[in-house]
Amino acid sequence: MIHDPAATAEEEHTLMSENTTNDTASTDASVRLTHETFGDDPQVAVGLMADDAKVAARTLATATRSRKDAALLHIAEAIEKSSERIIEANRRDIDRGRENGTSSALLDRLELDEARIKGLADSLRELAALPDPVGTMVRGETLANGLRMRQVRVPMGVVGAIYEARPNVTVDIAGIALKSGNAVLLRGGSAAAESNRVLVGLIRDALADKRLPVDIVQTVDDYGRDGATALMSARGKVDVLIPRGGRGLIQSVVQNATVPVIETGEGNVHVFIDASASEKMAVEVAVNAKTHRTSTCNTAETLLLHKDSTAGAAVLEALIKAGVTLHVDERAAQLLPSGADQPAATEEDWETEYLDMHMAVKVVDSLDEALEHIEKYTTRHTEAIVTNDLAASEKFIASIDAAAVMVNASTRFTDGGQLGLGAEIGISTQMMHARGPMGLEELTTTKWIVQGDGHIRP
Repeated sequence: MIHDPAATAEEEHTLMSENTTNDTASTDASVRLTHETFGDDPQVAVGLMADDAKVAARTLATATRSRKDAALLHIAEAIEKSSERIIEANRRDIDRGRENGTSSALLDRLELDEARIKGLADSLRELAALPDPVGTMVRGETLANGLRMRQVRVPMGVVGAIYEARPNVTVDIAGIALKSGNAVLLRGGSAAAESNRVLVGLIRDALADKRLPVDIVQTVDDYGRDGATALMSARGKVDVLIPRGGRGLIQSVVQNATVPVIETGEGNVHVFIDASASEKMAVEVAVNAKTHRTSTCNTAETLLLHKDSTAGAAVLEALIKAGVTLHVDERAAQLLPSGADQPAATEEDWETEYLDMHMAVKVVDSLDEALEHIEKYTTRHTEAIVTNDLAASEKFIASIDAAAVMVNASTRFTDGGQLGLGAEIGISTQMMHARGPMGLEELTTTKWIVQGDGHIRP
């Protein structure tokens, strides 16, 4: 049933409630994602979509694990079978981005090829293989008065996501939401509009095939920035909002949203090469952390070298050979290979998340100086030390305030898939229940269940 754009909000809500059933959906589910369905007022439209999402979430909350896993596997299969269609749509986004002068870092995040599409499908299969968090008991006991108490995991309900140039997030958050019993409203941004339109359509059609509510996954992209603004102000309809993108996007959501926000942070990530670090390990970790994929938030942006490290010169030479431009302080400049002309570091370099083949380099006198520098400039995402000194590693772990701390490992491991979560929504840098890579459990909250035998409080 199609909504009449001229109908009142109440009438449209009634029509939408009729259209959202527990087990049936249109065979072309993506058709509903138009102005003809919800009208032209973004605030009204997003409110109606959130109402539909709430209905869908109630159904999903009682779905069995086998039913959710079957849907995840079906979505994975649909994405792989439609790879040519996805790549064609993605190519239009890439071409438009190049014409608009989009940075190479954002184009890299935006691009989908056969390998990345397979990775998206594989992440959904990994989610299907993970335990279902819904209903898991966090704690439980029988109290002294005979009351039986349990705290169990339950879905959050309706999750909003605002992100840019990341079509992989469309699949990741839809999959995580499905497995954890939540519905999602997506704002994927204009840069990935063609890619996201195809992906959302495939996901919704796959849900319909498995007789799950298609409104588990919806997008507000047709309403542009006004849709994002409406999503941020849908307090009482959207239970939590997750922004993922650059500093500007994240801060805009944090500062303007009335919906509770889980903040995902930018990554001004440091690697500290301690005096005891072996040259081989220092080179391999530093180069991987910087060059493995420069456009990600877990890529290293600043290298700190202990003044007594024997690995410093080799690390800098390896980074330059890999194509990295080094922004060096005076002492680091003395370690550069002969003839290597690299720019001098400025205060801005210590603060910069390059997301490109650039890296700031500083020589420090001690572990304590390294910790002071990190504390001043960290975004509390990921920090790493390369060392052969147990005491140094333990002090680094205890002193660093970040979502993830790496010892003798690349910062690129701060990733849901790498840490066994199957997929992630983002990396939370906040001091709350979700910190670091956010997977299934981070999209649940808890409910207390207390059972008695006619107990009354004395």
